[in-house]
Amino acid sequence: MACCDFPTAAKGCDGAFTIDASRVTFGRGCLAEVGARASALGLRRVALFSDADVAKLSIFEKTRASLLAAGLAVITYTDVHVEPTDMSFLDGARFAQELNPDGYVSLGGGSVIDTCKAANLYATYPAELLTYVNAPVGEGKPVPGPLKPHIACPTTAGTGSEVTGITIFDLLSLSAKTGIASPALRPTEALVDPDCTASLPPEVVAAAGLDVLSHALESYTARPYVRRLAPERPNLRPMSQGANPWSDLGCRAALRLLGQYLERAVQDSADSEAREQMMWAATLAGIAFGNAGVHAPHGMAYAVAGLVRDFRPSGYPADKPLVPHGMAVIVNAPSVFRFTAQVSPERHLEGAQLLGADTQGADANDAGEVLANEIIRIMRAVGMPNGLSGVGYTDDDVAALAEGAYPQQRLLQNAPRAMSKPVLADLFRQAMRYW
Repeated sequence: MACCDFPTAAKGCDGAFTIDASRVTFGRGCLAEVGARASALGLRRVALFSDADVAKLSIFEKTRASLLAAGLAVITYTDVHVEPTDMSFLDGARFAQELNPDGYVSLGGGSVIDTCKAANLYATYPAELLTYVNAPVGEGKPVPGPLKPHIACPTTAGTGSEVTGITIFDLLSLSAKTGIASPALRPTEALVDPDCTASLPPEVVAAAGLDVLSHALESYTARPYVRRLAPERPNLRPMSQGANPWSDLGCRAALRLLGQYLERAVQDSADSEAREQMMWAATLAGIAFGNAGVHAPHGMAYAVAGLVRDFRPSGYPADKPLVPHGMAVIVNAPSVFRFTAQVSPERHLEGAQLLGADTQGADANDAGEVLANEIIRIMRAVGMPNGLSGVGYTDDDVAALAEGAYPQQRLLQNAPRAMSKPVLADLFRQAMRYW
């Protein structure tokens, strides 16, 4: 839709939207710029966040060498957990508090970038962990002010964390994921170097790519910004504003790229064009959902990941049960889009078409099924599990999953249809298996 194609805001609803984004540098080899970028921000002592696996790769030494060559002192933190928890967030925050650096560089996937965001926040404005965590799980208090500079360097094509003000973690006491959302958390700069994904195993490329797919589809089908209540003050306008003309641009472009390159990127690690285009799709979708917000598939994913019992996917660390984030999202997506299609069938059909589905002859009544079937086709092509049953859940888990998802109101309220506990339970039940 063009801007004028959105309906006029109803009485009491917002008639404007805000566009925010990190400064983005994209291209092969741009990781080498990190030292010059950090120096230009006035940094002298830098905390370099990564994880143990990335720290073994040549890109880690390349990043560190670039920072040292720029005359910066570099102190590394490589204890980041894949799929971080409240405890690992606190460990990173304690490191940052003790070091008190001028700024931060994160090199890794979403887990690393999110941990670095949290460390920056709690070192700058110390507080109990739940102080800034989204309500109703936490207190939802606003971040008091700006954070220190943070240059995010993603090594996966998926989360978009390098361009969003969102950080996600497992709250162990609830066995569910939750997070913090604030424009202050958005990294100052992002260096998006497609070469960083060259060594990723296909399972990681698949899960991360399907996270991108759902970012784009959820943002594109979210409740329109003109249907959200107007804030009391402009600075209270949420980042999850709903679908808007800016986010639509990124969503459409990302979906088109996913339809063309996701399967290629998974099936052939030497296909550098596909890996590069997936990185670009992730950046576009990240900027889009950073200004529109995602909805039910992500809200449901937090329960799927948090309640996992014994599933251990190939391509990921096997030291603990894990449902990777993109996998936890996509197993819900076909069920959700079948349900939401009646609100905006034209957007659901267009999403399917952009991904590569033949929508000729389809009408509004077909929209949900057409989109769901295209997502299922892609899931099977890249080796995803068969719905929730494929990651270890049964119908007996539906009530617990619905209870775990319902507190994710920041996400669920962005959905185009109401997400009550009974609705969530039904969606989880329909997501148990697809083929």
